[in-house]
Amino acid sequence: MRSHSAYLLVSHGSRDPRPQKAAERLAQLFCEEIHDVRGINTRDRTLIPTSWHSNSQVLLAVQTSNRVGRLAQNCDRHGFRPLVGTAVLEFGLLALPEQIQQFAQKALTAGYHHVQILPLFLLPGVHVMTDIPTIVASAQHLLGSQIALHLRPYLGSHPRLIRLLVCQTWNRFDNNRILLAHGSRRIGGNAPVEAMAASLGARVAFWATPPSLRSQIEVLIQQGSKQITILPYFLFSGGILDAIVHTVTNFSQQFPETKFTLAPPLAANPDLASLVVDLSL
Repeated sequence: MRSHSAYLLVSHGSRDPRPQKAAERLAQLFCEEIHDVRGINTRDRTLIPTSWHSNSQVLLAVQTSNRVGRLAQNCDRHGFRPLVGTAVLEFGLLALPEQIQQFAQKALTAGYHHVQILPLFLLPGVHVMTDIPTIVASAQHLLGSQIALHLRPYLGSHPRLIRLLVCQTWNRFDNNRILLAHGSRRIGGNAPVEAMAASLGARVAFWATPPSLRSQIEVLIQQGSKQITILPYFLFSGGILDAIVHTVTNFSQQFPETKFTLAPPLAANPDLASLVVDLSL
């Protein structure tokens, strides 16, 4: 395990405030989980979110409800004080390089020498494979040798993510299923979702690239399907999920003899936080 590390969870970002709130909730859960993994008892401790700049990103300090100084001593003795923040690739008040530099300076001031950067992305698209590595390398260059940035694997690469998807949604539905992801235009970017759908016996559709949700629904209806379940392979609710709800409602009106069920996205929960912790170690 890496010691003396701060942790920065990087998501895509949105004009809709809901994904950021969910990312902050996931950061809180991550903070709790990383404490347990590092062997620190978190009972009787409260997570206090503290805004560290105007971009609504959070710095999460674990504090004892009435013995903050004593907790600081305990953390020092264990050699670990969790510092967890969130940042966004797009739609932030600051560009991601500046967000990383600000967080790294906070970490350095707090005595950390490493920052683990965790991309909360499900597909190996351009953002994961090109944009974020380039930004991290640029930020490291500007920060120099005083603190080290470590880019960790993206969330969708975790081998247990498919099991989490199955446990949260799949077992509740036994009819014709479509796994719906955002989609990537990068060559090979959609391959993990296609493989996931194939292993689960589902059809795959993408919001931004072919095959579309409509085309896959039409195939199933032509095959005589009377029940269709759509499983969104998305992290959090937001504008795209609202659009998917609207689209599925339209399908229900257009094909009244077919029952459509739309499952929820993955969402911020302890199981998902546990996967992020795995990727941070």
